[in-house]
Amino acid sequence: MLDYGLTILLFGILAFMASRLDQANTRTEQGAARIVDGDSIELDGLRVRLRGIDAPEYKQMCKRGGHDYACGRQSREALLRMTDRRTVACTGWRNDQYGRLLGDCSADGVDLNREMVAQGWAVAYGDFEREEAKARSAKLGLWAGEFEKPRQWRDRQGGRVEPAHDSLAAVGDWLREIFRFW
Repeated sequence: MLDYGLTILLFGILAFMASRLDQANTRTEQGAARIVDGDSIELDGLRVRLRGIDAPEYKQMCKRGGHDYACGRQSREALLRMTDRRTVACTGWRNDQYGRLLGDCSADGVDLNREMVAQGWAVAYGDFEREEAKARSAKLGLWAGEFEKPRQWRDRQGGRVEPAHDSLAAVGDWLREIFRFW
């Protein structure tokens, strides 16, 4: 009898979780993007944070050849070049701590998240480690000089530190979404 009860309870929990998954909607938005910084864009009023990457903050400075340069601005400009006069599409289902959609974005078939890391203008933040290693060894973008990782720079400036966008964080977000109204 205990086995039947546990089986019914397990099926009940699975049915509840399946019903909650239907409510965890994946959003897809597209249009002309307004570039905020190297990892944040706006699509028709929807704020999107590129998932799995972390770019320097707009005001962040780095060093190259012994001189300071505005790496945050250059990171933003790199993303601007990738999206200029192109339709940008972003897909995601969870939000970051600031309420922005954590999205995977592309412009005319180019994966913007991956490309920002591959060109060295963002660091891996839960994804794209292989692209970061290649950019680092080729000394591309930020890797051509010295820089403080954006997360550490924000922490030093007194900003809130955002957790990495890795699989463990996604599981936690998924569980919060399932049990949000319970």
